[in-house]
Amino acid sequence: MSQARRHLRPALFLAAVSARVATTGVAARRGLSAWPAPQEPGMEYQDAVRALNTLQTNAGYLEQVKRQRGDPQAQLEAMKLYLARSGLQVEDLDQLNIIHVTGTKGKGSTCAFTERILRSYGLKTGFFSSPHLVQVRERIRINGQPISPELFTKHFWPLYHRLEETKDSSSYVSMPAYFRFLTLMAFHVFLQEKVDLAVVEVGIGGAYDCTNIIRKPAVCGISSLGIDHTSILGDTVEEIAWQKGGIFKRGVPAFTVLQPDGPLAVLRDRAQQISCPLYLCPPLEALEEGGPPLTLGLEGEHQRSNAALALQLARCWLQQKDYRGIGELKVSRPSLLRQMPLAPVFQPTTHMRHGLRDTEWLGRTQVLRRGPLTWYLDGAHTASSMQACVRWFRQALHRRPRPSRGSEVLVLLFNSTGDRDPAALLKMLQPCQFDYAVFCPNLTEVSTVGNADQQNFMVTLDQVLLRCLAHQQHWSRLDEEQAGPEPGEPTSSLLAPHPPEPRSTSSLVFSCISHALLWISQGRDPVFQPPSPPQGLFAHPVAGSGAGVLREAAAIHVLVTGSLHLVGGVLKLLEPALSQ
Repeated sequence: MSQARRHLRPALFLAAVSARVATTGVAARRGLSAWPAPQEPGMEYQDAVRALNTLQTNAGYLEQVKRQRGDPQAQLEAMKLYLARSGLQVEDLDQLNIIHVTGTKGKGSTCAFTERILRSYGLKTGFFSSPHLVQVRERIRINGQPISPELFTKHFWPLYHRLEETKDSSSYVSMPAYFRFLTLMAFHVFLQEKVDLAVVEVGIGGAYDCTNIIRKPAVCGISSLGIDHTSILGDTVEEIAWQKGGIFKRGVPAFTVLQPDGPLAVLRDRAQQISCPLYLCPPLEALEEGGPPLTLGLEGEHQRSNAALALQLARCWLQQKDYRGIGELKVSRPSLLRQMPLAPVFQPTTHMRHGLRDTEWLGRTQVLRRGPLTWYLDGAHTASSMQACVRWFRQALHRRPRPSRGSEVLVLLFNSTGDRDPAALLKMLQPCQFDYAVFCPNLTEVSTVGNADQQNFMVTLDQVLLRCLAHQQHWSRLDEEQAGPEPGEPTSSLLAPHPPEPRSTSSLVFSCISHALLWISQGRDPVFQPPSPPQGLFAHPVAGSGAGVLREAAAIHVLVTGSLHLVGGVLKLLEPALSQ
């Protein structure tokens, strides 16, 4: 089928939908969703999430993305069709004053800093991000807070029913996949709630991402780039940079942080091709010079790059809206670096300082101190983000108060999903010298019945457990490379009731997060106090001997990393208030 014919049917249907919703078009152009959003009788939040989860089976979407990797326009045409069926036109999104952000590492943190800075100016903010940690409503925020279960339900059902009513049996006119649906819902929520601006984080990539339906953002940002999602974005950082630069729009200012020469050149060329003014952010030190140091709400040296980008995005947005008090310029003449114009060097205002200081972004360089246990949570899942995570963790350990007596135990809790290279990530974690490495899937419990927010229909329990066992084998081989070869294979607590002969190893696999936390905490976390463990859970020799060590330790330091979904499951159990 020719490219013209391939786009013909969606285009014709788009016109038909536009005509069909003509009676609601006026409301849409006024910045409102096209339908009222009454509370559906008998439809609770968990019912809405279960209905949303059925769209996960549409996530052959990712396979479709891979097939259409060279044709991002097909992705955007499909999204325009969904948008029209939902009662909105692309032009309606122009009212949202969107700040559009992509990157490989730090895009979520950059968005969180940016949103908090602008909220400190008294603006009503919307914030769309992914993935969620505990509840799906975290992805859509108003004034920094996840929308309530009631507001989620109120907006969900009219959109869901409207898309159901306008679908047919063809692949062109189907229900949108999970992430696309949430993107559409976020646009409806932000329009109906009349936010002053919306910070929108790209899902995967940029050029083909469904958020790239945004045609007139106020400003764009690209955080640090590296290798990730290679099956979709490309095998080199230059290919990935080309995809990320796909969010650039003609005449719309864009900012990026210092990158390696290759991807930076790609971004520069991509911007020049479409007349997008692209600026390189000066380091945070340049903005601090001559004033007090900036305090960041997020820990880790790598967050300074994200904060520097956020300051430029926020200031650019404020400048466009003719706000006063956006920071006095320190350098009056523009300068060049790496053949790119340097973004303004200015004195951060009090509002900006407070915004950076008060930023919260759960699951990223987060520390929870609970009695003898200290939990270090970071959803690092790429090579560059894992390097930053290891630096942060080791620095935090260096600063920790030492117990006057008794031992300290270091525990790693790890999982990795998708097309990432777990062996490479685990190798970066080896210098931390953990006493125990624990592996489990991203499941809070073995059964997710009654816990719709944590359901994932895209994998089976057998698949995720086999992956955890592979992680354990990677770790064991890395241990052997450091300590010299030992006979035998790694053992696992999953191999009960007939485990092989035990050998000296520090790794364990559990079937869910709650079982892993039960073993790690040994009842010593004052908040996480679940019922007694299932019989035989700690029967494995390593689990049994390790339990004694953990019960007697003066301090236990636990790093949870490798997957944001793993971090979210841990937070759900350690911070029950997040589920309320």
